[in-house]
Amino acid sequence: MLRRAVIESKACRLWRLTATRGAATGSGKSGSKPASAAAAVDSLLLRSLKEHFLEVSRLNPPPKVNPPSPFTIIKGALDSNGPVLKRTYGKEEISIFVMRLANIIRGEGDDPEEDGINQLFLHVDVSKPGQEVSLQFLCGLYPDALGIHSVSMRPKVDSSVDAGAPSIYSGPVFEDLDEKMRDALHSFIEERGVNESLFPFLQAWLYVKDHRNLLRWFKSVGSFIKEK
Repeated sequence: MLRRAVIESKACRLWRLTATRGAATGSGKSGSKPASAAAAVDSLLLRSLKEHFLEVSRLNPPPKVNPPSPFTIIKGALDSNGPVLKRTYGKEEISIFVMRLANIIRGEGDDPEEDGINQLFLHVDVSKPGQEVSLQFLCGLYPDALGIHSVSMRPKVDSSVDAGAPSIYSGPVFEDLDEKMRDALHSFIEERGVNESLFPFLQAWLYVKDHRNLLRWFKSVGSFIKEK
């Protein structure tokens, strides 16, 4: 899978470093050897990139999952770092950004390649027309739960308010709020459809995005190596 392709690419990089050292050691004997060694290493790398590209391109994508209604997918989200989903709630506009956390927990299966994505990181933006700031939630999303890490008021992307202004207070530590306030904030975003029902779609969406990014990386590196 994607993880194995990356690991094998690291092994290829180690071979490349070894070959480069060998070429440097023999560089004083003949002027043609360094160029010959470099060409051999380039050829090996290009062949490896092609093999991995073909391997990753043959991976079966996860079953297509639609986002829960009334969320819709933002056009072009796969090729950007912007929001993935949006919906309206009364006069409010809800936008959701997603990424993986670094500490992906290994699945319980026997296959070491079957890594599960057990936690996603959400940035939920709640905005209202005519206001230059929006209410932003940073959340951890699990298959069966959603937890809030922080809540803050931040300028909208198209706002004239300076995001770095010292007068902007990012808010208290969420865990320092009393239980009633925390429960009320959870109810606020759950009422707007931000809950564990988003997990299946966002998990599959991230897989597709990573798949596309890895294929694009193999092609761009190969093009760079071939360019004279």
